[in-house]
Amino acid sequence: MIVAVLMWGVAKAQTDSTAVEEISVAGKQEKSELVSISEREQARPRAKVGVVLSGGGAKGMAHIGVLKVLEKAGIPIDVVTGTSIGSIVGGLYAIGYNSHSLDSMARAQDWTFVITDKENLRNQSLLDRKKQNTYLFSTGFTFGKRDLNAGGLIKGKNLAELFQKLFVGYTDSLDFTKDLQIPFACVATNIMDNSEVVFHSGKLPQAIRASMSIPAAFAPVRIGDMVLVDGGLKNNYPVDVAREMGADVVIGVTLNGKPKTAEDITGTMKIVGQIIDVNCINKYAENKAITDLWMNVDPHGYSTASFTAEAVDSLIRYGEEEAMRHWDQIIALKQLIGIDDSFRPTIHHPLRPDAMTERQHVTSFTFENMTPQAERFLRQKFHLNKVDSIDAKMEQELTTSMRMDLFYQTAECQLVPDGDGVRVVLLAGNRKSMQLYGGVRYDTEEYAAVQLGLDIPLKTAIPVETDLTLRLGKRLMARGEITIHPRFFTRPTFSYTFRDNDVDVYTYGHLDYNIRYSHSQAELLPINLYLRHFNLQMGLRWDYFDYRNKLGSESAVRVRLDNDHFFSYRTRLSYNSEDSWYFPTRGARFNAEYAYFTNDFAKLDIFDAEGNKVDKAKGMSDVSADWRMSFTLGSRFTIQPMLYGRLLFGSVVPPIFGNTIGGGWFGHYLEQQMPFAGIGNMEYVESQFVAAQLQAQQRMGDNNYLVLRVAAGQHSYKVKELFDHHAMFGIQGAYYYNTPFGPIGATLGYSNHTKETYLFLNLGYEF
Repeated sequence: MIVAVLMWGVAKAQTDSTAVEEISVAGKQEKSELVSISEREQARPRAKVGVVLSGGGAKGMAHIGVLKVLEKAGIPIDVVTGTSIGSIVGGLYAIGYNSHSLDSMARAQDWTFVITDKENLRNQSLLDRKKQNTYLFSTGFTFGKRDLNAGGLIKGKNLAELFQKLFVGYTDSLDFTKDLQIPFACVATNIMDNSEVVFHSGKLPQAIRASMSIPAAFAPVRIGDMVLVDGGLKNNYPVDVAREMGADVVIGVTLNGKPKTAEDITGTMKIVGQIIDVNCINKYAENKAITDLWMNVDPHGYSTASFTAEAVDSLIRYGEEEAMRHWDQIIALKQLIGIDDSFRPTIHHPLRPDAMTERQHVTSFTFENMTPQAERFLRQKFHLNKVDSIDAKMEQELTTSMRMDLFYQTAECQLVPDGDGVRVVLLAGNRKSMQLYGGVRYDTEEYAAVQLGLDIPLKTAIPVETDLTLRLGKRLMARGEITIHPRFFTRPTFSYTFRDNDVDVYTYGHLDYNIRYSHSQAELLPINLYLRHFNLQMGLRWDYFDYRNKLGSESAVRVRLDNDHFFSYRTRLSYNSEDSWYFPTRGARFNAEYAYFTNDFAKLDIFDAEGNKVDKAKGMSDVSADWRMSFTLGSRFTIQPMLYGRLLFGSVVPPIFGNTIGGGWFGHYLEQQMPFAGIGNMEYVESQFVAAQLQAQQRMGDNNYLVLRVAAGQHSYKVKELFDHHAMFGIQGAYYYNTPFGPIGATLGYSNHTKETYLFLNLGYEF
């Protein structure tokens, strides 16, 4: 039930931070000029026109299409009221976003991001990005304090942050009837006494956030003694509010599809949707009766959760088409309003695209609900004592650091006008006691697996985070990590990992043998440097392998696996600018690592055939790298060439560290595993291996992908003999559907190495 409500909640009202960089509110001078023009128009003897926009989730995109037609017809708009998505569209229109500005903004959204509490990927480290693309859910807990942001599966931090930017210049307490370019009001529901709350004043982003707070999905908004949720529960079509604000003529827009029959109400989502629809008809008939021109957009084919690019485009068009069907009635309204065809209302100009990329002068920084240590951390990390200006990018970096480095549940960066600049207010919520992650996956090789993560920040002067991870499945893994977050980019880290592995090894496509062993690993990374797309790690690792049994063919007997430990010195460099973790269309990915393996910090032991230690040799050098780039042709087709390989040097190569290939990901079963198209299971190859892969990716619709991969590889015992042998070739085709729960799909492949076809099914994120 909660999941169903959440799916409905996804729909009620969203906007996305990416549009903020393109469109913002007009400057103060433009605002005053528009208001003066509007005042002169209203002084003329004509009727006051109100526009009422109902709630309806994604279907509310149709409101933009209706506004386009009203502007085209020359209808003045003197009052705007709305509920839920109607309050968002109406509120933005009231401060100066015309219909074309709203259209541009709506089409630029990543609607699935803003209704989550995830961090903006552009401001996260590679490790944090990996977590976000591994786990199904993430939620923070605060013990010992009342969390006033609780009460919903989504706290709405991204919504609040986005509204702060979209309504920049209108975030202080205002009178909505006097301080906006068009008088505005929106409706919320106070669940303390089940009363309707109409906002005519206050903080505009907060009022709109309250109007669209779906119970159980989004955390309610608390103002004084009120606990506010979605206004649709009391008044989803607030014509009466517009009348009370002085509207003589009302144009109203609702978003109802065809009436449902009993046969239509099947399945959980449809049942929940019907319950919601029934409970949102309060005052609907009365308000419809006092509407002068009522337009209802039938969102046929789309629901409250339809936020794909195709749906947004169609819904805006549906709104235009519905309004055009009423064109004669709209023109006829001019007589009722008291205007003729020569009348030209004020249509606000598109807002300046560069407004949010401009830097604003900073007069001071203020820190609220923060410890002195947290304030000092931010001042030193961002050199705030020397900062004299701020832009949208820096705002995002500050709030991200407050949540990621300082572990605050919520964080806001508010710009308050102050003389010739702005005062930057950094407002923090409660500090998290822990952050819980959860993920689940299924595939035809390992079947079901579950992974849980727990981040626990320590209350120290310099932020310190402990990270616990548990994986349950065929491969058991438990990991503990301590990371120090100093005031610069590096994050020194110490970790310990225990793995209980059950690994099947294939030879030429056939199961050869199985190895069961325990693997303990401790790693110290004094250098762990994070930049936007880069991560550089340098440190020391200890590995210990305890083999329980080895079952299989005669070749398994020839593979000597004795309990042993290793010390290795390591340097790793990672770069990732890809726009998507699983289906990138632009950007590049590069990983390179050098490791030197020893038994005693200097050399490796040599054993005879009976397993007796007889001598020592130089350590083994491990050089590996992979490089992939994405090139998009048109808007849906992407080509991705990739080069990768791993070269092992030394007279002794411990079998457990030998080269392995197969599967679709790097390091899936074993850390050194490399993918190879056409080989589905893990196979050992010689100590020198290089390969090239070309992938063609075709997107169909918004989330369906067809993928074709071809690969060629060479392997040998010595580098100089790499190309003396026949090359391996492989090909595979795949279909995947990219869901919020991870990729779901199937892969079919063949290679000349295995001479076998294989089918692999995957459901969920890879871990």
